[in-house]
Amino acid sequence: MNKYDLIVIGGGSGGVRAARIAAGHGAKVAICEEHRYGGTCVIRGCVPKKMMVYAAHYAEDFHDSASYGWSTTVNGFDWSKLIANKDQEIDRLNGIYINLLKNAGVEILNGTGRLVDANTVQVGEQTLNADKILIATGGTPFMPDIPGIEHAISSNEVFHLDAQPNSAIVVGGGYIAVEFAGIFNGIGTDTSLVYRSDQILRGFDNDIRKHLANEIVKKGIDLQLNNNIQSIELTDDQRKQVRFTNGTEKTVDCVLFATGRKPAIESLNLGNAGVELGDKGEIKVDKYSRTNIDNIFAVGDVTDRIALTPVATMEGHAFADTFFGNNERFADHENVPSAVFSQPPVATVGLTAEQARERFNSVDTYTSEFRVLKHTLTENTERTLMKLIVDADSDKVIGAHMAGPEAAEIMQGIAIAIKAGATKADFNATVGIHPSTAEEFCTMRTKDS
Repeated sequence: MNKYDLIVIGGGSGGVRAARIAAGHGAKVAICEEHRYGGTCVIRGCVPKKMMVYAAHYAEDFHDSASYGWSTTVNGFDWSKLIANKDQEIDRLNGIYINLLKNAGVEILNGTGRLVDANTVQVGEQTLNADKILIATGGTPFMPDIPGIEHAISSNEVFHLDAQPNSAIVVGGGYIAVEFAGIFNGIGTDTSLVYRSDQILRGFDNDIRKHLANEIVKKGIDLQLNNNIQSIELTDDQRKQVRFTNGTEKTVDCVLFATGRKPAIESLNLGNAGVELGDKGEIKVDKYSRTNIDNIFAVGDVTDRIALTPVATMEGHAFADTFFGNNERFADHENVPSAVFSQPPVATVGLTAEQARERFNSVDTYTSEFRVLKHTLTENTERTLMKLIVDADSDKVIGAHMAGPEAAEIMQGIAIAIKAGATKADFNATVGIHPSTAEEFCTMRTKDS
């Protein structure tokens, strides 16, 4: 039986980072992955998705360029070329992840890792023993149990469609659903976004939610709130006839469910080691990512803490430093910035206004809505919304939110300021870069009524 200091199950961002750092600290490490190294984000998530977001936005850019003197003829969109180029880049990134592991001295195994007991992992025909085991298997799309669900796809399959659908229904109101609705709409697919609740992006600031909903409708997305899919039937020409809970019907080429993800634990045989799960099937861990079993740990989406790639990476790095690098520390989940690559994009860090009012005695908010300079020469009516949340007693900025062009790029810098404890006075004292959209975060002076 092969003996290791650490076996990592799952080759995504969190698992790869933990394996590399632990090996760099001198540990003997093996890692196993049943699909491709790079995980959800690199292979079938944020990286290929953002490439598709770029592709979708070009239609708007081409149209706007005419107001700046450009004469542009667009001869249509080639879905197959985008997918081929995307696949080539994902292959390259997969290779980079493998080389990073090899160069760190990690033993790479291809196959599904299953727990035999608290110290033993089975990968194919191999039986491996380790002092410590780290589970980093991520999440998998949740598909509801409705008639005809087999005729729908998840966000895993959308990256490999043979052809661009002429019409599509995207089901869900979270960031994946909103992003793919924008992608389809941008490349010319007749797109409906269907969500069972009264507003998209649950958990985001309410002003941002309303603003984005208005903007995507202006761009041509058929947004159906308080509605859901009841059933799907395949037509004779292989299209999907959809019946909604509000009694209406629609026939489309593609139905994409983006109704959430669940921890990927089915193949792990966690019961063999007695690993405890939470109510949502997540692996329960403490702040050091340790499960109820002393030598078994878990990081990333499988723990259902904050399902973001950089968070998984942070957790994996902290785990490796703590248990193999003589540097005890844990991942800090406060003030984690995030973005939705919708059209326009959304970015946020810290508390929403609603959350802040529940936590603090007195809260001030500052909001600015405007049309960015780039659009003033064009027919583009898109508007940007920026918002700051301030603890009135301490003057600390405790939340920042934006919907508009380059939101993620701008919010990364704002996140550093908030993480460092900047006050509204600090924002006010900072000279803005003019003309830019970002300067608005330095010039908001009037409190919302």
